[in-house]
Amino acid sequence: MRQILDRDDLRRTLVRIAHEIVEKNGGAGEMALVGIHSRGTFLARRLRTLIEEFTGAVVPLGEIDISFYRDDVSARPPSDQPIVHSSRIDFALERTTVVLVDDVLYTGRTARAAIEALFDYGRPARVQLAVLVDRGHRELPIRPDYVGKNLPTSQLERVYVRVEEQDGVDEVEITTMEEVEA
Repeated sequence: MRQILDRDDLRRTLVRIAHEIVEKNGGAGEMALVGIHSRGTFLARRLRTLIEEFTGAVVPLGEIDISFYRDDVSARPPSDQPIVHSSRIDFALERTTVVLVDDVLYTGRTARAAIEALFDYGRPARVQLAVLVDRGHRELPIRPDYVGKNLPTSQLERVYVRVEEQDGVDEVEITTMEEVEA
C-alpha cells in the first residue's frame, strides 16, 4: 500500500474544498450538505464544521443511503450485498443548492444513485458534487464540482479512504488488487 494523503493532508484538502464551496456559492446561504453513506457522511460533517467556521452561517446537513438505488444490486452475489443505512434529510430541498459529498469518485454510478435518491426527497435548486478523491474511469457522464485529489489509477488498483470516526485513522491509500488478495 502507498499512502497518498495523511491526516494533515486530508485536513488541508477539506479546508480547501470548504473554501471552494463557499466561494462558488457566494456564501453558505441556501446551501446544504448531504453525505453519501458511509464515509461521505463523515466528510460532509467535517465540511459543514469548516464552512460554518468560515461563514458563521448554519449549514443544513443530511445523509443519504443509496443501497436501493444502485443499478448493480441484483448483479452482486449474496455475500457482497450492501449494508443499508438510514437516510436523513430534515430540511426543505426547494431553493437549496445541495452539495453531495462522497469519498471516492470512480465509475459515477454511486453519484447517479445519490442524485436519484435525493430527488425522492424533493427538487433542489442545484446539485453539486464534492469528492475527496477522483480516480477516473467514468462509466457515466458525471463530473465533480469539487475535488480534493485527482488520482489517476489503473483498473487493477484500489483506493482506500479511512476516516478517524469509522476507521481510527485519517488517510488515503492506494494498493493493487494483488496486494488486496494477498
